[in-house]
Amino acid sequence: MDTNEKIKVLIVDDSAIVRQSLSTILKSDPQIEVIGTAADPLIAVKKIQVEVPDVITLDIEMPRMDGLTFLRKIMSQHPIPVVVISSLTAQGTEVAMKALQYGASEIIAKPAMNAPQFFNESKIILCDAVKAASQVKLKRITTKPMMPEYTVRPKFSADVMLERGTLGSHIIDTDKIIVLGASTGGTEAIRTLLRELPARMPGIAIVQHMPEGFTKSFADGLNKTSAMEIKEAEDGDRLYQGRVLIAPGNKHMLLKRVGKEYSVEVKDGPLVNRHRPAVDVLFRSAARYAGKNTTGILLTGMGTDGAKGLLELKEAGAFTIAQDQQSSVVFGMPKEAIQLGAAEKVMGLTEIAPFLIERFHNATS
Repeated sequence: MDTNEKIKVLIVDDSAIVRQSLSTILKSDPQIEVIGTAADPLIAVKKIQVEVPDVITLDIEMPRMDGLTFLRKIMSQHPIPVVVISSLTAQGTEVAMKALQYGASEIIAKPAMNAPQFFNESKIILCDAVKAASQVKLKRITTKPMMPEYTVRPKFSADVMLERGTLGSHIIDTDKIIVLGASTGGTEAIRTLLRELPARMPGIAIVQHMPEGFTKSFADGLNKTSAMEIKEAEDGDRLYQGRVLIAPGNKHMLLKRVGKEYSVEVKDGPLVNRHRPAVDVLFRSAARYAGKNTTGILLTGMGTDGAKGLLELKEAGAFTIAQDQQSSVVFGMPKEAIQLGAAEKVMGLTEIAPFLIERFHNATS
């Protein structure tokens, strides 16, 4: 595709109001073109036969054919990147998590239209999700350059949540911890990594870009397939050997330390690197409070979130890892970190778990 071409999007949702709202949001971005809307998957199929979109936005609770069935058909017959847009219901979050396993590139919550601040944030999140999905490697690899950012709000750095201050390079030895960040493609990458790790591993704090309401389902699902204890983080939760804490959607998560014990702080704040939770916020806090006791890992995802934070971890004496291009669904965040010189080791996804097991042999024996 020509690098100047817009990303063509087909919107599939049974609500006329939602279709109109999504169209308005996406059309406001000069890099995106809405080529059509469909009230259900059967109408969508007919439109795809006329013009194939680069990305589909998909509701998962629709008449005639549910979104999950449609997604499975698309991925088995003619793979197209799909962004699932779901309401925050118990059933919706459960089905949306299945959608990720069936090949959806992203999940976002239905945009909030009730206040300018929430609308503007929804605008950023939706447009970024579509751009990220357009770069996902499916059957045919489509390469598009990083788009110039259209902004309706400032792009904040981790400074708004925690000033850089003194790095933890002189911190005394304490329990080891792992901090990990991911975005597009990260849910399956994290699932692959965690199911290979034994119970006796250092505590792991994870930021996966995901909306509010979905991270608990994500954590609960991971907990069923992992030897470690995995839960959505709550403010004040302790981080210790054998436990994994997932940052809740729509909240930032910071590492804290009292004496030799680690815990997490979960708090509100502006979007950082266009995300909440943001990887840079977690990584900076780990650089400050854990320093050389940390192993930092940055996995697949579009954009730059986590790259500077991984460099701060390295400068604080932490060991740092970035996922390689071949195994990344989108080689954006790891690539940025590698270019900054932030990664001491670049590894394929399936290599990371064995490396961690070997690295923390004393902790697992």
